Amino acid sequence: MADNYIERQYEQYQARKAAWEKSRKHKASKKTATRRPEVLSQSQVKKVVAVHDLSGVGRVSLMAVIPVLSSMGFQVCPLPTAILSNHTQYANYSFLDLTDEMKHIIENWEKQNIHFDTFYTGYLGSAQQAQIVEDFICKFRRPTDLVVVDPVLGDNGKLYKGISDEMVTEMRKLICHADIITPNLTELFFLSEKPFQDMVSDEELKPILKALSDKGPEIVIVTSVPVAGNPHMTSVYAYNRIGNRYWKVTCPYLPAHYPGTGDTFTSVITGALMQGDSLPIALDRAVQFILQGIRATFGYEYNNLEGIMLEKILHNLDMPIQISSYELVE
Repeated sequence: MADNYIERQYEQYQARKAAWEKSRKHKASKKTATRRPEVLSQSQVKKVVAVHDLSGVGRVSLMAVIPVLSSMGFQVCPLPTAILSNHTQYANYSFLDLTDEMKHIIENWEKQNIHFDTFYTGYLGSAQQAQIVEDFICKFRRPTDLVVVDPVLGDNGKLYKGISDEMVTEMRKLICHADIITPNLTELFFLSEKPFQDMVSDEELKPILKALSDKGPEIVIVTSVPVAGNPHMTSVYAYNRIGNRYWKVTCPYLPAHYPGTGDTFTSVITGALMQGDSLPIALDRAVQFILQGIRATFGYEYNNLEGIMLEKILHNLDMPIQISSYELVE
């Protein structure tokens, strides 16, 4: 009698235990299922839409932008403005204009409700393309999205071949929608509607940067600024309207020309700021990366038109800044 009672109690205990374990597993499974989308959404890779041309040969435009930003952990979504056999500094090249196709790509992205975290524009082939990009940004941009404009217009005091006065006017409009712009010294003067100066002091440069920032971009970064009295050095200046501070990074000037270094520089700046770097650290990171690229390439018997050998230095983007060389300009 007692044995039967004990057996029945044990069987009931085992049944209750099995039911409890089954219930616990079900709740855990349900809890995991409800949390899974949240975990996945937090781990999504940020998207950068890159509005640049695509050259089959030469590490410029998209051929520089894609490897740099991909190495820094971002998904690059190209919006190509043109396709070329090789970039235009070669003696000969083929060119396919994609102005009309840009509109179709944007329309399809809108239908699919695709969004981007950063808009990054480089070389634009015409005033019409600048207008298309301006409309694209205004339509797609969300309050938290970043807009970076590299206003490719000219160098050495002159506009590039094929860049019209109308294009300059449209670029002045486009930068008003940007958070960050990265002109070289020539482009800075064209955007500011001031006569070009090949040598400019800190005191002369600061009000120009601030005036351009007041038109829209929070951060204005200007490259290729000569250092007075020292032809072996060059500087990058930056103004941040938040905090009203000016920064400068001075580095050696190496006597070699490689197309695409501007595209690479702005790509590193974009990636560094998206990763959470401060502006001066982002400047340091970009300047050091370009110097590493030039030094890694300079010693080879090599056609400079192909650009710096990015493949040899991309891994450096994962390394911390070795020596900070930025300074605050009072």
